[in-house]
Amino acid sequence: MNHRGELFPEPKTQPQPRHGHDGDGEHFHDISVDARGAISEFIWKVDNVELTTVGIDIGSSTSHLMFSRVRLQRRTQLLSSQFIVVERKILWRSPIILTPFLPDDTIDAAGLGVFFEHSFRLAGLLPTDIDSGAVILTGEAIRKHNARAIADLFAGESGKFVCASAGHHLECALAAHGSGAVALSRASSQVVLNVDIGGGTTKLALIRNGEIVSTCAFAIGGRLIAHDTEGRLVRIDGAARIAAKELGLDLRLNERAVPADIDRLVAALGATTISLIRQEPLGELAKQLLLTERLPPGITPDIITFSGGVSEYIYGRESALFGDIAKPLADNIAAAFGAGSFAARVLDPGQGIRATVIGASQFAVQVSGKTIHISQGTPLPVRNVPVLFPRLALDGDFSAPLVATAIIAAFARTHLDAGEPVALALRWRGDPDYLRLRSLAEGIAQATATGSDSAAPLILLVDGDIGKTLGLILERELRLPRHLVSIDGIQLKELDYVDIGDLIEPSKVVPIVIKSLLFSTGSDAAKPGKAGTRYRHSLH
Repeated sequence: MNHRGELFPEPKTQPQPRHGHDGDGEHFHDISVDARGAISEFIWKVDNVELTTVGIDIGSSTSHLMFSRVRLQRRTQLLSSQFIVVERKILWRSPIILTPFLPDDTIDAAGLGVFFEHSFRLAGLLPTDIDSGAVILTGEAIRKHNARAIADLFAGESGKFVCASAGHHLECALAAHGSGAVALSRASSQVVLNVDIGGGTTKLALIRNGEIVSTCAFAIGGRLIAHDTEGRLVRIDGAARIAAKELGLDLRLNERAVPADIDRLVAALGATTISLIRQEPLGELAKQLLLTERLPPGITPDIITFSGGVSEYIYGRESALFGDIAKPLADNIAAAFGAGSFAARVLDPGQGIRATVIGASQFAVQVSGKTIHISQGTPLPVRNVPVLFPRLALDGDFSAPLVATAIIAAFARTHLDAGEPVALALRWRGDPDYLRLRSLAEGIAQATATGSDSAAPLILLVDGDIGKTLGLILERELRLPRHLVSIDGIQLKELDYVDIGDLIEPSKVVPIVIKSLLFSTGSDAAKPGKAGTRYRHSLH
């Protein structure tokens, strides 16, 4: 590792081919300098993938974007086909603007469009320059009824493979990565709890030895209430109304609120946030504001970090007021930690308000391993394909009927049909013995036989280096009569959907986003009010 922390730093000059004989007896030194340079560049690109990425964060309070360059390199020293990130570089950051909303409480797509077009120009980039990335809708922005259309619009116009995502668990993970909390946990080998407090939601990510083990989100943020320069309330989000009702407060739009009432509201929101961080028994307000299941008991953090817009006040990086409750909420939470009642240390992970957008631009996209199989004619890219995790133990002996039964049960649990677009996620253990691979392939073929006439591809996501062999057995030996995408080298998590992009040459890999989707489908969708509810069709 060099002084910049790179495991495999790119040489300042490309490596030159060694002098010697090829199969035809020609000497490499007889090749022109330009040709040798081209060969060296090709060899380097086979095992290195560079992506120019964008992260776009459309949140309850603010919106912004970031361009990055990510370099991934194959782990050749371990004889692995897996690509890992070896370098991340921020290319340009946009200003942070208040998310524009129209009078009917929908997101102002035109206003956002002007801002993003201007940002591309200032960065000196065109959408055609962007290889991948993500548009993330967070907090209250998810619940606006035109949210899905906004996300898809900006994903489609922002680059070659930019994906639209929205989901509390995904946002928790991106904020934890983008803030630096995951890196802090990995470097210190300690348990870190990242608390990301935005405009409409707070996201918790519990991280142990650099791995996110649990996430939680609840509807508390710094812009649940906003007022104009005259002190009249111009925004009262649903969570604020729930809290006001619990406290017996009467808050009305376009009227001045009593300062003491706002103080009581902020105190209640701060106390609820602290109780969820401490994993205390749920109070009535906490039960109503939870957006996901709470963090599991039994894992106590050594370190607590904060990110999101409210964290800028907690760490003293911001003092300006923006007509909301962000600063008093931050003061309330900071006072609770300053009282010395927490055993965990509070540390600054490095990034605050930009944590999610950094996560979206630098951590949202993976690339597959090199040992993949894609049937000829398979339509790529594919987007928003649900992921199934069959309950399979592929670490010993197993039979084709056992595999088929587990896959059929996974379809039954999720009410999906075998002929629909679907991705089967498999955790492979042990040697790539042919008989074991053949049994796995036969079980997959048996379970998906009912969808054999489907035009939708069958996608296999495997964490071991067996993707190509498994795909070839299914296609050439078992004659599976549908398009097939068999991919390995993916770091699998219990997430919900997958997007797969076009093949990247000459590395022969594909970009992949494993993500969550959470968009409102009606006036009551995605509202707080039921503890432990995930407001989407659950796939687990």
